[in-house]
Amino acid sequence: MSPFATLATTITLEDIQIKATGVFEPHETAVLALSADCQSQGYQAICLPLTTTKWQERWRNMCIMPSVADAGNEAVIAADKEAEAWRKSPSFLLDEVTITRLDEAEFVLAMASEWLRLDSDDDWVRHDSAIALRQEVAYASYLNVPTIILPPPRNRSQVASYARVINDCLKSVPYMQFSVRLPIYDPAVFQSKEPSSPNSHGDHGWSGASSPPHPPTTPPKMATSSSYPPGSLRSTKAPEGELNATWEMWDIIRNVCDYNIRLTLALDLTPPLPVNAGVLNRWAAEPVKHIILPASAFIANVKGYPHRPTIILSGVRSGLHAKGGEPAYAQYVKYLEKSSPSVQAMRTEGTVENFGQGYQDYLQNPLQPLMDNLQSITYQTFEQDPVKYHNYEEAIYRALVDLPDSDRIVICVAGAGRGPLVARSLEAVRRSNRQAFIYALEKNPTAWITLQERKARDWGSSVELVFGDMRYVELPEKVDILVSELLGSFGDNELSPECLDGAMRFLKPDGISIPSSYTAYLAPLSSSKLYNAARESRELKGVETPYVVMFQNVNLLSGDGGGVGGRCGPKIQECWEFVHPRRDVAVDDRGLPFTNSHNVRAARLCFHIPHAGVMHGFAGYFEAILYGHVGLSIHPQRKDYISKDMLSWFPLFLPLRQPLYLPSNSEVQVSIWRLTNDRQVWYEWYAESFLPVFNVPSPAEQSEDVLGPDGSFFASASTHVAVPSPLIDAVDAFPLTPRSVTSKMGAEPAKPASGVVKIGQTALHNAGGRSSWIGL
Repeated sequence: MSPFATLATTITLEDIQIKATGVFEPHETAVLALSADCQSQGYQAICLPLTTTKWQERWRNMCIMPSVADAGNEAVIAADKEAEAWRKSPSFLLDEVTITRLDEAEFVLAMASEWLRLDSDDDWVRHDSAIALRQEVAYASYLNVPTIILPPPRNRSQVASYARVINDCLKSVPYMQFSVRLPIYDPAVFQSKEPSSPNSHGDHGWSGASSPPHPPTTPPKMATSSSYPPGSLRSTKAPEGELNATWEMWDIIRNVCDYNIRLTLALDLTPPLPVNAGVLNRWAAEPVKHIILPASAFIANVKGYPHRPTIILSGVRSGLHAKGGEPAYAQYVKYLEKSSPSVQAMRTEGTVENFGQGYQDYLQNPLQPLMDNLQSITYQTFEQDPVKYHNYEEAIYRALVDLPDSDRIVICVAGAGRGPLVARSLEAVRRSNRQAFIYALEKNPTAWITLQERKARDWGSSVELVFGDMRYVELPEKVDILVSELLGSFGDNELSPECLDGAMRFLKPDGISIPSSYTAYLAPLSSSKLYNAARESRELKGVETPYVVMFQNVNLLSGDGGGVGGRCGPKIQECWEFVHPRRDVAVDDRGLPFTNSHNVRAARLCFHIPHAGVMHGFAGYFEAILYGHVGLSIHPQRKDYISKDMLSWFPLFLPLRQPLYLPSNSEVQVSIWRLTNDRQVWYEWYAESFLPVFNVPSPAEQSEDVLGPDGSFFASASTHVAVPSPLIDAVDAFPLTPRSVTSKMGAEPAKPASGVVKIGQTALHNAGGRSSWIGL
């Protein structure tokens, strides 16, 4: 198997029992024999239940309350005493566990007992299930089991209780990974009849669950896939709210557990996949550690996987498919992985996926180009990008061709670094058959050495080197073309506007700047991994700093539609633009701006959220016009048309201090500012969430405020309440049109007004540049 995923298979209690009847070498056990068999078939791990039916029977006899008629029975009294002794000191008997040795546990993913009801409505069942889970976790930790897969939550009303127990287990065992088994959605939403009771044991569907022989009065609220015979799922279309159920339970669990990095997902693909891609995309932003594939999922159109999970195959010994046998399932998964576009891209030289290996979802601080001098290895990394420099050369060539005939064209490369743009400028000059002279301007004293070497070896008298800061240095003459590569992931976040303000004085009145403009873009983003990474330091600075990131496990929450009221923009929206040269800025005698106020920017954006999700921050992108129709872009929807496979820039991630939950069909309004003082430039950001409402009362329909005898406002029962609730008070109408007299006389009534109700907001991030800024 390639290094991109681990392949595992499930082992049932029946498999262990059958293997135990065979003949073993000394010191060999059934689990060791099964593990060896599975490894010989290409599996890297086995997934097996930690406990046997004996444990379930003992727990049932101790913990399930008898009927009222049996309450005084001596056997019941004895069971009560046994239960109390167990609660005081939980422990297993030998025949209640499947593994007992360290070597047995070496390749094991342990499954906690599926019959535990951590979210039961019965308080005692819930309490004793929690004790039993802690006991199983302690035993797995004793055997050094690296991962335990938890039974799925089934009861939405008690999922917080489930999560509280998991959080307690995470704190009690410091190194073990906990993975919650969940389907993409609750299969019950597609069931046309009441599900039958699940079987007690064996290789089940998405949960493999079995109910206690004497279940609590309130039945589980979420059905298990094993409850449904093949063909009983009527459709893969369901209301959005119903498809959100399992994700919303997961969101509660990880919030109660405070986004613990050892809490992951075992995503079960047993139910048919929904046709709505948005329902699937949200899971890409979650910490999916395991993907559970039943044998029934192997059909011709199964897709590949973009992450690096452990893929657990279940039911491969059931004989569901006549041809190929058990090895065929693992072989097909390997084929899917090998042929998936993401894996092929990672193995192809020159692609972003290949170049960025090891940088996926890794937070990097943006460069401080004015404060810090870059290292040679950093320049070398930038210079590996053939697409960027090809486009720069093409832009310079087209600018040269468009210039009027002249005996001498002057080009300035501002920020020459180690010289790649100088070399590309010379090549563009050669292609255009024009005569040109180049000034190479650089402030980095170490890169200055490399430039001197390249001039002596390659460029000769065609190039003159100038040392100094482009904002203050003087050139011997005005130039026709000013070339720079000062762009950041957000366009302006590495101070390109401020740097070029100082260099624009080099240009002739009709001179050309390359780039001529650049635009910043923003979109709301969900990613548990990035949020955890940003808050790892536990300091405010960590969640108020923009980072450069190669996105992988992320989901853009916004949709392309305008939302219910048509108020929202596209999926990725423009924040602001910078244009060079800018002729309307007041400058001093040296040609430098008096202040940096003209580079302040602000944007207020409205996004439609079609599917429920948690916003952890914003994704920032840029697009630049170099010259004419030649550009650079990392905009996800346009980059392949403008600068495909460009390597130089990863997107920007602006985190939130606290995640913001966004329901389906909600709207999020984002405010972002680019601010400055004499020494620094920084960003501040803030967001509010809203739900659309209809039939908002117009002012003409609202009653006059009436002051009651007790000094309070009141309204009669036949009128609108004069002082509405705080939520209703937050309605913003767009617009509210009073009912006209003509409408009362029989004309067609006005359409119901629509508005929004505010449901949440974030803090203002990085106020005053307290946590992050770029130094001037």
